[in-house]
Amino acid sequence: MNRRENLKLLFTGSLGTGLMLTACSPEEKAADLSPKIGGTPGGRVPEEIERDNALLADRFFTEQEMALVTILVDIVLPKDAVSGSASEAKVPDYIEFMMKDQPGNQTAFRGGLMWVNLQANERFSKPFTELSESQRMEIIEDIAWPDKAAAGMEPGVKFFNLLRNMTVSGFYTTEMGFKDIGYVGNTPNVWDGVSQEVMDQYGLSLEEKYQSVYLTPEGRGSMATWDDQGNLIS
Repeated sequence: MNRRENLKLLFTGSLGTGLMLTACSPEEKAADLSPKIGGTPGGRVPEEIERDNALLADRFFTEQEMALVTILVDIVLPKDAVSGSASEAKVPDYIEFMMKDQPGNQTAFRGGLMWVNLQANERFSKPFTELSESQRMEIIEDIAWPDKAAAGMEPGVKFFNLLRNMTVSGFYTTEMGFKDIGYVGNTPNVWDGVSQEVMDQYGLSLEEKYQSVYLTPEGRGSMATWDDQGNLIS
């Protein structure tokens, strides 16, 4: 499967961050506003935290289903020389949470897991978790490429699309995923001033008396100095 590089290109452009600031009364500040099991830290109102705690305390996947999910996400994003696997980034836990946060996906996802196991049993008389790597990939190759999938594979194709989308979303919103694509968040930009071409276009020029103190690319790390009258020295 042509995986991580293509997934990086698709995902990099959509990365964004948000911060919600909420005002609290003194009584609210004294309250415990941290999810008791995990979840999103900071910026959560009590109602959101209560909901997160309820979802985190519940379980959707059985142990057998979670084992299958773990294998499948690592097929989508296995460990490589740059990053760990999807399961090492706790993508199965993310999907577990999303099943409860967006229950509309539960039937499709659980049905997809059943479909994968049915294929494994029909072809090899074993559940998917007990298959060899080559046997697993025989099934996956039949559903991983929608344009090449044979007739009758449609349920598996739809499930694998859902699995792949959730795996990518889960992985590339973790610290490991950020590092994998080189995402560093907001950083200071570098501006070298108006280009000479633009200056010439509008008939403008820099005043010669300031030429010696203008910021240059080489001097970006230097601190400016001023005289007692507030004039820039260097």
